[in-house]
Amino acid sequence: MKKRKERIDRGIKARSEDIFALSSYREMLYLLVPRAIPVVGLLGVAPFLSPYWQEVFISTSIYALLAISWDLLISAGLVSLGQSLFYGIGSYIAGALNHYCGWSPLFTIPVAALGGGLLCTVLLLPVLRLRGIYFAMVMLVLPLMLSRLVEATRILGGTEGLPGLTPFPNQLIALYVVQLAVLAALFGFRRIMASDYGLVVKGINDNDRSVMSAGINIYLYKTQILFIGASVGSFAGALGTHIDMFAGMPGFALDYAIMPIAAAVVGGMRTFVGPMLGAFLLVPLSEILRALGALRIVFYGLFLVVFIVALPEGIFPYVQRKYHQLERWVELE
Repeated sequence: MKKRKERIDRGIKARSEDIFALSSYREMLYLLVPRAIPVVGLLGVAPFLSPYWQEVFISTSIYALLAISWDLLISAGLVSLGQSLFYGIGSYIAGALNHYCGWSPLFTIPVAALGGGLLCTVLLLPVLRLRGIYFAMVMLVLPLMLSRLVEATRILGGTEGLPGLTPFPNQLIALYVVQLAVLAALFGFRRIMASDYGLVVKGINDNDRSVMSAGINIYLYKTQILFIGASVGSFAGALGTHIDMFAGMPGFALDYAIMPIAAAVVGGMRTFVGPMLGAFLLVPLSEILRALGALRIVFYGLFLVVFIVALPEGIFPYVQRKYHQLERWVELE
């Protein structure tokens, strides 16, 4: 007798999707626990880490910010291969304000976030009408062009960069600042995409022509999403600058473009939690494999291939489905 696998929502999921969740502590915990895990995991673990792993988690959180901002862009149909553009511009703005003007990180970081978001939006505004791979290629080329421009003109320190920038008071403060930024981006973006505004953004990604036919200016929405995503990426660059006490051409490195994409693919795209989860999996894994030397890339690549083949939807969508749904075999008539 033939059978097929059937997936059905758990009863508690159906009951918890409305205000009736307030009628039961069990149902409130059902909603609260998944949201509390990233908060407790990020803020509760930090004091117990060694200084080395605190440094690793700071770097991981910066990549998580870039991955979450990448996921926001992809939600509006903006395929980005240049998160390093956001990171590099934010890094240089914060570094220049601190190096030349003597501004404190308390002012350079927010100014770099907003200024970097605005500058990146202005740079990409002429190509915002490009779609798919064409927009992605422009995003890939721009940081390479800017790094060569800095090298050729020797502005902003040239190839030597801007060293000796003001650091955070201590490593633990830097860790909490960057992790709070990750949580703010995570829950803020999820809230945006759950609103009517987010519904329009998702519609632009699914079928932009239909949204245009409804009289909605999709380029205005894309500009706004681009500014928000670029601001978060620039914020990550400004944080990284003051943590490393250096701003220079490495800020435009391809690592800041490739790692966010890999994190989003492994964790699950268009979920925001997935890219964050992917970053907190891939970056520490890279550090653990560092002891293998040249074989590190082999095992790292093998790990990525296994995850992509075994879980093409990503880790978070798989875990989310197991949490919300039951699976059972039913007989075919």
